[in-house]
Amino acid sequence: MRFLLRLLATAAALWIATQIVPGVTHTGTWISLLLVALVFGLLNAVVGPVLKLLTCPLILLTLGLFTFVINALMLWLTSGISESLGLGFRVAGFWPAFLGALVVTIVSVLVSLILTDRD
Repeated sequence: MRFLLRLLATAAALWIATQIVPGVTHTGTWISLLLVALVFGLLNAVVGPVLKLLTCPLILLTLGLFTFVINALMLWLTSGISESLGLGFRVAGFWPAFLGALVVTIVSVLVSLILTDRD
């Protein structure tokens, strides 16, 4: 159940990014947006930690700010994979990816705060 909620939260965050950020577009259905969210989550789970490990000195040097660049690259990579799968999600360049990743991060954190169990 928790996986499904995170998938829905990521899909909602991606949708909001398509509405706010110029250069981030989605022309498919909600099902395809859920698949884009799945691709994004898989990339963040598999490729993200490897990139963070490889760029650890740079992350430390910039006091963590380089993670924003990594998040932008993950969104941009999601765009490339989604386009090749025909899911209708597209990011037009690095700066739209950067702003889109910021929006996705902020929305995901807010949704996670709302959906977390209060134990």
